Amino acid sequence: MSDPGTYVTDDAVRTGTVVESGSAERSIGQLVAEATAEMSALVHDEIALVKAEVRQDVKRGVAGGAAGVIGAVFMVFALPVLSFAAAYGIHNLGLGLAWSFLIVGVAFLLIGALLGAFAAMKIKKVKPPQKSIASAKQTAAVLQNVKPHPREAGEPSTAVARSTV
Repeated sequence: MSDPGTYVTDDAVRTGTVVESGSAERSIGQLVAEATAEMSALVHDEIALVKAEVRQDVKRGVAGGAAGVIGAVFMVFALPVLSFAAAYGIHNLGLGLAWSFLIVGVAFLLIGALLGAFAAMKIKKVKPPQKSIASAKQTAAVLQNVKPHPREAGEPSTAVARSTV
């Protein structure tokens, strides 16, 4: 598949490039550029994972919040009308007017409590982005173990002159 004078690197599989055997040793600039590109791709992948997980949890939170708000709106607007209607209906059955209003008030409180419990149950299902956190911890653990490539003993170190302009 390749010429005897060429070899394929891991990067070549991803980018489709083939490196000549004469240029087997890459410069520090090329290595830094490759490392920077890899880190950039890693960060972009981590961000995409966080977005996907947060988007899913936001949908759950919106559903729970919407149920709570709708329940509250129903209780606020329907409470006076239904309270009077129910209380007078119970009063017509022969109970005193005060007892009729008390029964209606307790019934509305129970309905509100049930809707509040449903909303709380939905909101509690919202979790932090667990996959992203695990992936970030794994990446940090790998990066902590990375050590620079040692120089060979015969390699001279070159100093870079800095200008004072």
